[in-house]
Amino acid sequence: MSSVRHPGRFLPTAPGSRVTRLELFYDLVFVFAFLNVTTILAEHLSATALLAGLVLLALLWWCWVSFAGLGNYLRADRGVVPLIGALTVAALLVLTLSLPEALADRPGGAPGPLVFAACYLVIRGLQVFVLVARGREVGQTRRRLVVPVLVSMVLVLAAGVLPFLVAASWLAWLQLGLWAAAVGVEFAAGANAQGAGLAVVSAGHWAERYALILLIALGEAIIALGMGARLTSDLPLTWPVIAAGVLGVAVIAAMWWMYFDTLASALEQTMHRTRDPGERAVLARDAYISLHFVLIVGVILFALGLKRYLTTIAGPTGDGWLIRPAGLDDGALFGGVIVYVAGLLALGRRTTRRFRLAPAATLVVLGFVLPAVSRLPALLGLAALALVCVAMVLAGLRRADPLRGRVRQTALDEQVAAESEQSEWRRRHL
Repeated sequence: MSSVRHPGRFLPTAPGSRVTRLELFYDLVFVFAFLNVTTILAEHLSATALLAGLVLLALLWWCWVSFAGLGNYLRADRGVVPLIGALTVAALLVLTLSLPEALADRPGGAPGPLVFAACYLVIRGLQVFVLVARGREVGQTRRRLVVPVLVSMVLVLAAGVLPFLVAASWLAWLQLGLWAAAVGVEFAAGANAQGAGLAVVSAGHWAERYALILLIALGEAIIALGMGARLTSDLPLTWPVIAAGVLGVAVIAAMWWMYFDTLASALEQTMHRTRDPGERAVLARDAYISLHFVLIVGVILFALGLKRYLTTIAGPTGDGWLIRPAGLDDGALFGGVIVYVAGLLALGRRTTRRFRLAPAATLVVLGFVLPAVSRLPALLGLAALALVCVAMVLAGLRRADPLRGRVRQTALDEQVAAESEQSEWRRRHL
């Protein structure tokens, strides 16, 4: 009992632990990071910028994955972990502020590429510190996670130093290549989940953590929806903008339903049923670390396209009802939903061993619609996307799927049992 009352520097989590409020507070900075990536791409959207944004998003993803992993085997609100979390958040905030200059430094002010690299080193270095400090208690295999992190840190640092050593037109591509190499090292290390020492102490915490970061990404799409219409500018509120806003919310709501109605609970229940540590680590790697990144990429791409669509519809250069999307806008908007639905299809296949017909049909329909979108008014294209997404949700509700009923009933039974147990404990002790 004394070890619980006086946890010292670190206090291990329990198999039944859930996400703490402190972790949710820290994730607010990731909202800012996702939003800044979307904002930067929306201002200067090109194939090169989109590639750089995706690599940057992958670096941010691994920062979050490692931070979330710490909270799965250490209590995030006890000991020195809250201090480490606060330092991580401060470094992440500065890193996010440096994103516009991460590849190309602007005259005056702090050196953007070096600030970005230094903040990345601080974030990952703090995580390495915890891994080393806890190495003896959680097992020596945990140390195998340290070397890939150090390699990725060196690559990102090299990308930050290069602009001050070399001046060439191809420099940005070299920096981007170093970033991509760092991401490759991270994913390669994560591929050997069991050998690297990945362990999931609390299946509930792990599942809830990734569900919440997806919810945060969807919230970022809501923010992009409001900011894209330039409501803070002097532009008038027009009926096309109102219609586009309603259609955008319909798509976001459908994307939320696709994941949270049944799949999120099915994923968590599968994690609980997988009790072998090695098999659970592999499942965590496949279903959460890898495939949830696909979902995040899909949401961010959709938010980018939505922001560009709303800006086009709200602009004073043409009729909001008839103006067409420009450049890569339609590819980002529809491509984001396609990536998201494909990720959901892969998730369902990986965890339930079932091939879901509705997502597959949605991918086919979107694949046929996408080539024609550039010839349609932006508002009509957005309406077509909303119609397809809502139709997918309704198709899932109309089918008498025994898996959906079983998963939802199990989730309800678990919730009722947990509430009863907690109420009894509080009656006895509070």
